[in-house]
Amino acid sequence: MAVLDLRPVPVTTSPVRRLPQLLGGLALYGVSMGLMIRSGLGLDPWDVLHDALSRRTGLSFGTITAIVGALVLLCWIPIRQRPGVGTVANIVVIAVAVDATLALVTQPSALALRILSLVAGVVLNGLATAAYIGVRLGPGPRDGLMTGFTTRTGWSIRLVRTGIEITVLATGWLLGGTVGLGTVVYALAIGPLTQAFLPLVVWKMRA
Repeated sequence: MAVLDLRPVPVTTSPVRRLPQLLGGLALYGVSMGLMIRSGLGLDPWDVLHDALSRRTGLSFGTITAIVGALVLLCWIPIRQRPGVGTVANIVVIAVAVDATLALVTQPSALALRILSLVAGVVLNGLATAAYIGVRLGPGPRDGLMTGFTTRTGWSIRLVRTGIEITVLATGWLLGGTVGLGTVVYALAIGPLTQAFLPLVVWKMRA
């Protein structure tokens, strides 16, 4: 399978098509995070880390996601990944969207609804990731690691994403973050889901 070209393209190229997809994808990502959190069945690997840091610092979940996102940008230096409009928007929009979702959505009492919330969150997260990466306005800090390694090594998104998620999960768990069955499901499913959705939403420059 050919590696998709995910290198950032200036926002001035097809902004009407790309900006709405960027913002919609980021907002959907924040909503999907909130759904997984409210399921109470386990957080995704990055949110295990966010949860641990939020508990230790007393800062809100959204604030922690923004701070961690800014710090992760430093990891871009060795892989020479270039930020874009989407990189900055990622830090801001997702933090706001997840806090808004947590404020509006309560945890379902029925187990069936909690499972549904988890599954919906995982699937929507894969779609959201593909949507905002696919417009090529610059990946978010965390996904920049994925696209950077994919571009530099030629490895599949599935392999790289899964490896990153497992590493982050281990770090968050050691710091005291919340881990559950949903965490395992997310770590194993998000790579394949993102790779499956990406060809459907990726923006390609016309020749």
